[in-house]
Amino acid sequence: MRILVTVKHTPDLQSQRSFTEGRVTRSAEDGTMNELDEHAVEAALQLVEAAGEGEVVALTVGGPDAVAAVRKALQLGAHRALHVSDEAIGGSDVFATAKVIAAAVRKVHEEAPLDLVITGMAALDGLTSMLPTALAAELDWSQLTLASGLTVADGQASIVRHLPDARETVSAPLPAVVSVTDEANKPRYPNFKLIMAARKAEIPVWTLADLGVDASVVGALASRTSVVDASPRPPRENRVKVTDTGDAGTQLADFLIEKGLV
Repeated sequence: MRILVTVKHTPDLQSQRSFTEGRVTRSAEDGTMNELDEHAVEAALQLVEAAGEGEVVALTVGGPDAVAAVRKALQLGAHRALHVSDEAIGGSDVFATAKVIAAAVRKVHEEAPLDLVITGMAALDGLTSMLPTALAAELDWSQLTLASGLTVADGQASIVRHLPDARETVSAPLPAVVSVTDEANKPRYPNFKLIMAARKAEIPVWTLADLGVDASVVGALASRTSVVDASPRPPRENRVKVTDTGDAGTQLADFLIEKGLV
């Protein structure tokens, strides 16, 4: 069983968001591996462990700081990591990013066939949830999205998908692209040995030239979407600060009743 997992370096949700020339401002200080991608790493590890053999390859695309995402994947148990970084990629939307990732997947697939590419259900900075489908289209592979459960047997991947009023079971032949939700599993905690190994690991950096991708098909100019306007979040007004003297609960209840919230 050989699986590639995509992971993204995203700004911490608790940090102050900002844009620079239409792009999300990113820095090593407030960045982290996309939380939902931890479920993708865990799903891959569980499949390889169940098979008794195999490899989990973590892949990220981004600037120099993005390497932190794949180091986190190594801490969780991924066997090796790859980092695609090229200035020309900056400003790429989901479609252009899918072209880059697809090229990297093909390169890994040529080394030894991959069974699956697993992604998280969304990146918490963009929340488009479109990358898995765009990637499957670029690769011309089967796609199974929003999986709450994932199994592989007899050359097929099968997922369980929970809908508001139904439960679906869908299967597709390998190789396939699968996205998993936060219901799929509970990510494991990294142990000290893996943390230390990840810190020292040498992670190859691939450029567009290494992948055979023309710079003209990626980046802001080649993207189908763009940020037209962005402004800071307005400060909160008319806030009421309550000092608890023993009746704060009553004051809160009265406020909720007054606003028709209960």
